[in-house]
Amino acid sequence: MASDPLPIKGSIVIAGWELTEQFVLAGGPGGQNVNKVSTAVQLYFDLRNSPSLSERIKANATKIAGRRLSKDGVLMIEANRFRSQERNREDARERLKALLLEAAEPPPPPRKKTRPSKGAVERRLKAKAGRSDVKRMRGKPTAE
Repeated sequence: MASDPLPIKGSIVIAGWELTEQFVLAGGPGGQNVNKVSTAVQLYFDLRNSPSLSERIKANATKIAGRRLSKDGVLMIEANRFRSQERNREDARERLKALLLEAAEPPPPPRKKTRPSKGAVERRLKAKAGRSDVKRMRGKPTAE
């Protein structure tokens, strides 16, 4: 269990009891260190049942998480970038924080519909007519 609370932004703080960490063997280069020491961290966070987050943030985080979210709504972040367990633990917590910060961003403002000006419409139609004339002049002459 991770005992330290994870501050996200302002009033959003993930309590330590909501985070579960599991240490596993990491793959890749590293020699004996990789074979003997469990340095990779799997950080589990029950996103769907968290009392710390609003429904809007939960819905946004569910979309952002993608395959990292289980069917039960548990988010799993695996960190094995570094050789030490402590740095991987910090990395996993930072990645969870980044995901929740992205989910907490306000929605973009709605798009305002615009129309082309009357002059722009006239210029576009005049250009089309001119192009049409050019292409018509390339054809065979008519029998007039």
